[in-house]
Amino acid sequence: MSLSDRLNEDMKQAMKSQDKFKLSVIRMVRSTIKNQEIDLKRALDDNEVLDVLTREIKQRKDSLQEFTKAGRDDLAESLKAELVILAEYMPQQLSEEEVKAIVQQTIEQIGASSKADMGKVMTALMPQVKGRADGKLINQLVQQLLG
Repeated sequence: MSLSDRLNEDMKQAMKSQDKFKLSVIRMVRSTIKNQEIDLKRALDDNEVLDVLTREIKQRKDSLQEFTKAGRDDLAESLKAELVILAEYMPQQLSEEEVKAIVQQTIEQIGASSKADMGKVMTALMPQVKGRADGKLINQLVQQLLG
């Protein structure tokens, strides 16, 4: 079952169970996906849907930090609940050790030796860990291993 199909099925299930919060989160994500499909004039594949989900999660994490700084715990709690729902559609996340091993392997394959090669490493690395690891963590590990 594709990611889009899964979102549709979960939306129907949320309607049946009258889970209004989950329903609103799924509808919002589906709306973003639909808008991108309209822009591209074609249906999105699973990788593109994953990109949309990753973007939505990143936006919420950024907003969560801002709300927490501002002392808006009510809004922060709502965002945390949305993040839990969105995380259900993401692939299994890699541990820091697994990411480090992939980074090390990629550096060796490319023959990178300094921070000047960081762009090459990141270009080769990102498709391997897409949606399965945080970009900030990857960036830190590449800098650490090249430094």
